[in-house]
Amino acid sequence: MSFGQFNVPVPANEPVKEYRPGSPEREAVKQAIADFRSQKTDIPMYIGGQEVRTSRKLRVAPPHDHQHTLGYFYEGDAKHVHQAIEAALTAKTDWANLPWEQRAAIFLRAAELIAGPYRARINAATMLGQSKNVYQAEIDSACELIDFLRFNVFYAEEIYRQQPNSSPGVWNRLDYRPLEGFVFALTPFNFTAIAGNLPTSAALMGNTVVWKPAYTQVLSAKVIMEVLQEAGLPAGVINLIYVDGPIAGEVVFNHPDFAGIHFTGSTSVFQQIWKTIGENIHKYKSYPRIVGETGGKDFVLVHESADVDEVATGLVRGAFEYQGQKCSAASRAYIPSNLWPAIEARVGQFLSELKMGSTEDFTNFINAVIDERSFKKITAYIEEAKKNSEVTVISGGSYDSSKGYFVEPTILKVNNPQYRTMCEEIFGPVLSVYVYEPEEFAEVVKVVDTTSPYALTGCIFAKDRYVIDFVTRALQNAAGNFYINDKPTGAVVGQQPFGGARASGTNDKAGAALNLLRWVSARTIKETFLTPRHFAYPFLQAD
Repeated sequence: MSFGQFNVPVPANEPVKEYRPGSPEREAVKQAIADFRSQKTDIPMYIGGQEVRTSRKLRVAPPHDHQHTLGYFYEGDAKHVHQAIEAALTAKTDWANLPWEQRAAIFLRAAELIAGPYRARINAATMLGQSKNVYQAEIDSACELIDFLRFNVFYAEEIYRQQPNSSPGVWNRLDYRPLEGFVFALTPFNFTAIAGNLPTSAALMGNTVVWKPAYTQVLSAKVIMEVLQEAGLPAGVINLIYVDGPIAGEVVFNHPDFAGIHFTGSTSVFQQIWKTIGENIHKYKSYPRIVGETGGKDFVLVHESADVDEVATGLVRGAFEYQGQKCSAASRAYIPSNLWPAIEARVGQFLSELKMGSTEDFTNFINAVIDERSFKKITAYIEEAKKNSEVTVISGGSYDSSKGYFVEPTILKVNNPQYRTMCEEIFGPVLSVYVYEPEEFAEVVKVVDTTSPYALTGCIFAKDRYVIDFVTRALQNAAGNFYINDKPTGAVVGQQPFGGARASGTNDKAGAALNLLRWVSARTIKETFLTPRHFAYPFLQAD
């Protein structure tokens, strides 16, 4: 029983470790990598607190070394989706009734476990399973996930404290109930932190969850479940299943207790989910909450007043960190002709210094793309561009899948700002550049706004403050996260709440209280202390 209001620990962003040669964190993650390499990890589903295995075992391999077997996970079917839903519904009453500070304590402990004893393990799992270099793994699977857990608890306290005014003789209250039913979390491969946040943010607010991760992220998903179990998460609160998407969707979206979806993935999949929910709306007890962050075609707009070195650094980091497999990655750039030669030369110099290869060699900046399907999609764009007379391959353009799915950082200079690589999401290390004349800047701003259906991230590089103000206003709907003199990636929890609109999603801002509000349903309670005992009002009296 709770008898007070509780001030949670004030969150601060988890410091990013540097992994310099000889540092303790470098040695720890190398040992964790060696441990994963030396065994074949068994990766079961987790339903109702039980480990569930099936006869269908699927292999897990590093994208940068696809002949090596890291382990096996067990693919389920429709009956496992039903079991996960039933487990979530069975656990719901006790979990929803647990005082919020008790729920919060579990996720705060999970944050401490990741910051301490599990840090090397979750980073190593991400490095091997998703081919992220050690720095990209650190800022994602360690720091960002820790931040999500700590800041979400802080935001939950803020939400619960928001209460209405009361008039004399009346006490008004808001009761922030979890949604009626279960929440479905559908998570992507590219960020371990997102995979951890989507189910835990809904669970923190009293919901129980069915979680289906991408198959290419199951190794780090297992580590997340290990952390949550050690932190004391009760059985059935979050149920982790590995089931083919359409099979899972057929069960989930036809269930009367489906209460909401927390999604990160492709725009086409999200639109199909929304359509399916709409067609089934008559089946549900409540209108489901639909929260999604989807694709992006993120822009870098450069003004003639920009600094060349700043732009070049922003392009290389923004476009090619984690092989461009970030929904926020810079994938189209608009550069004035007076700066283009210097920027081209500086970017070329940077790219000549980058190494590409395994994440286990810490000197490699570029690693592998996630799988063969992605490799073929990306390289098809590159091959088509090579054959197009309106496109010049400025750098890169080579690739090799013999050992791992490696694609060189590739820059395409296009003559047509509507060429397909300026418009379509590629999700790989391909940056398209359109060079414009400085006097065409205002027209180019309109092109930036209208070229792509997406509106996730974007940035302006300029020193002219009038230009910065103009672009900020002109592109107010073109990006949910807008950056001034910085790359369009790297949103930090508690600092830059993340999400976009248009075809990029519902803009419910992961890493902010706005997102947590989607997982509660408020009830207004009015208590009157002296209740009227007769219907008549004073105005009814005769003159």
